Amino acid sequence: MKVAVGPDPSLVYRPDVDPEAAKDKGSFRNYTSGPLLDRVFATYKLMHTQQTVDFVRKKHTQFGGFSYKKMTVLEAVAMLDGLVDESDPDVDFPNSFHAFQTAEGIRKAHPDKDWFHLVGLLHDLGKVLVLAGEPQWAVVGDTFPVGCRPQASVVFCDSTFQDNPDLQDPRYSTEFGMYQPHCGLENVLMSWGHDEYMYQMMKFNKFSLPPEAFYMIRFHSFYPWHTGGDYRQLCSEQDLAMLPWVQEFNKFDLYTKCPGLPDVDELRPYYQGLIDKYCPGVLSW
Repeated sequence: MKVAVGPDPSLVYRPDVDPEAAKDKGSFRNYTSGPLLDRVFATYKLMHTQQTVDFVRKKHTQFGGFSYKKMTVLEAVAMLDGLVDESDPDVDFPNSFHAFQTAEGIRKAHPDKDWFHLVGLLHDLGKVLVLAGEPQWAVVGDTFPVGCRPQASVVFCDSTFQDNPDLQDPRYSTEFGMYQPHCGLENVLMSWGHDEYMYQMMKFNKFSLPPEAFYMIRFHSFYPWHTGGDYRQLCSEQDLAMLPWVQEFNKFDLYTKCPGLPDVDELRPYYQGLIDKYCPGVLSW
């Protein structure tokens, strides 16, 4: 059964990118047309109202046992094809193609880093949460730390947080909130979505990927950090050392209507080999 999911706001609306430059790159992050912008705003309004410290902790409890499903990585990739974006009539190819396109883009640019190729395939697999019944605002879109005041580059920052109860709570409404300066992002509670779920899932299943891969997965939607330059006051030395890797990954994570669709059947054996190396067998999701 196909499950309708709207466009990932992270891929649709990107106010900090020059529209002309982005158009040249085929980026989808710059739509400004009325209906779509309204829909994206509505998603962020829900997200920025509902994503609280309490909500995120409950999601960690709900999904942290990884008892939703048992399946291999390629079975999860195939599951992505159960998600269809009904609002975009121009995209008529399966969602899994984006995973292979991202992976192949990385493979061409970094032929010597096979783990990086696999990250391209893995990065959006947390979107299976939609198939588990989660609402879009709790799966997709830009991420941000909960437990402290949102910073200026958080998308729609000035107009979407007014109903978030945490911002009326003195523990969570200051610049640092519940955190210490330079505590490190590993000690920060991020808003709940496909990034955080997949990062936790990879740790739970003991993926043997390097630390750079875990950073890319956990923070690829954390645009206020890797693109906006915010939240540096929470970062450790390691976070800043890893930032260029997250930025490098982000170059390849653009949802493009690429005319040359990958031959998935031809590519599958190569990626199966990487899966067997780094995250083999049936996994807990």
